[in-house]
Amino acid sequence: MDLGLKGKIALVAAASQGLGRAVAEELAAEGASLIICARREREIADVAQSLENQFGVSALAIPADLTVAEDIKRLVDTGTQNFGHIDILVTNTGGPPAGKFEDFNRDDWQRAVDLLLMSAVDLTRLVLPGMKERRWGRILNITSITVKQPVDNLILSNSLRAAVTGMARTLANEVAQHGITVNNILPGYTATERVEQLARSIAEKEGITVEDARATWENQIPMRRLGTPREFAALAAFLVSERASYITGTSIPVDGGWIRSLI
Repeated sequence: MDLGLKGKIALVAAASQGLGRAVAEELAAEGASLIICARREREIADVAQSLENQFGVSALAIPADLTVAEDIKRLVDTGTQNFGHIDILVTNTGGPPAGKFEDFNRDDWQRAVDLLLMSAVDLTRLVLPGMKERRWGRILNITSITVKQPVDNLILSNSLRAAVTGMARTLANEVAQHGITVNNILPGYTATERVEQLARSIAEKEGITVEDARATWENQIPMRRLGTPREFAALAAFLVSERASYITGTSIPVDGGWIRSLI
């Protein structure tokens, strides 16, 4: 299937590893040029070089902290100056710390707001005018299965990713007439560095092994295994493609059946 992504310009946030890198690789395989960012300059530069070598596309690496508004503006401005415009935005960040309500103070909540919600708001705000002018755009937010079925001990993620979902669903209606789609993709338990970190945290708190923590999740998943980043990235590539032009305002899980709700 030709997704119509050849020659498109995609900004993929937090693409040095995990889901962000997998999405960047999938888009590069479809012929899109990439603007990618992460906090560590050397790591994101290595990913850009790998994308260019493996897929023969242009990839621009920009170090940026997505909790800093000035960094986000520099990221979008530099990408636009280099490629002329941005067709596709994939918002993504690392997750906030695990914990319960009483584990966090006001500063912890503000950091989570900046990381999960305001990064998506600021990135969207900066790319949207160009998309409206060209009457074509794709905005895809990587959120979490927690927006449909909250996970214990993840109160920051449960709360703020739900806020992103509300923002995106409302925005989708506002920009649909301009040929812009806005969707959310919900990773379940996937074999990434973030999930391994959560497994270690749970193991330490509950006095069990990391393998036992991972097995608990696997037993909750009808497919009885964690997902892979590439399985996740396949749907992401479709949702930002020309072929998905009539899909907007949705939140689609990639979770092996973990979510138990009907919709």
